[in-house]
Amino acid sequence: MRLSTVILPVRRWSDGGREVWQRAEELGLHAAYTYDHLSWRTFREQTWFGALPTLTAAAAATSRMRLGTLVTSPNFRHPVTLAKELISLDDISDGRVTLGIGAGGNGFDATALGQEAWSPRERADRFGEFVGLLDRLLTEDAVTYEGVHYSADEARNIPGCVQRPRLPFAVAATGPRGLKLAARYGQAWVTTGDPKVSNAGGTPAESLAAVRGQLERLAKACAEQGRDAAELQKIMLTGFTPDRPLDSMDAFVDFAGRHAELGIDELVLHWPIADSVFAADTALFERIVTEGPAQLDAA
Repeated sequence: MRLSTVILPVRRWSDGGREVWQRAEELGLHAAYTYDHLSWRTFREQTWFGALPTLTAAAAATSRMRLGTLVTSPNFRHPVTLAKELISLDDISDGRVTLGIGAGGNGFDATALGQEAWSPRERADRFGEFVGLLDRLLTEDAVTYEGVHYSADEARNIPGCVQRPRLPFAVAATGPRGLKLAARYGQAWVTTGDPKVSNAGGTPAESLAAVRGQLERLAKACAEQGRDAAELQKIMLTGFTPDRPLDSMDAFVDFAGRHAELGIDELVLHWPIADSVFAADTALFERIVTEGPAQLDAA
């Protein structure tokens, strides 16, 4: 199992921002992601920078670790402009970018451009069109497309991605339409667990069962698309289940081991942020990152 982190864009680059990304690479993490939001929940009234400029700076400050969004959504993005920025970022990073992408939610981003919040059906419709058009924009030199929600008129993306045929998509999805997109376009699938379990005060065992069910539905969606589910990496963004894997080394090994048995390939841990919902002991976090995989193998 690979370990990665998500570094929220809450630090000025000149005041610790650069050092966090460089430290993540020094620790040997597989990837470092960031949220692609205009603001987010409890951080809304605090410092919060843009995802793609942050990743561009991180690409220049690192050399080995993969980088990406976790996740980008259609809430305030358009496929044509996003494709151009992603191709540029893939070039600057020398092919180290993964695009985590999801349908988005009803948070602050949903109305930040002055639009009404979309219904669940419209959100799913937009997501399907968004992903399909973005796939074309990242693989074809010129694209013309007229859709219900998005259009492109001879949009050019030369020379394309460093990664061929395009940079990988990690599709966050749990519903049938989203899982179908993951099966068709994804190189990876992303879950945060089942929010219904956490919101209802569920147990770690109930959360594990919910993730097992998600993986079973993903396998079914892949079979319907003529794909082997083993082709997709399975990524879990932690911090949204009843578990507390950063409380101790034993807690991490237990959590990681149970999810590895299900088939999760990559765990993403939030980089600690003091006085926030992601507060954690930084020394313990670094010890988990550096020593945890070996202890997991031994267990």
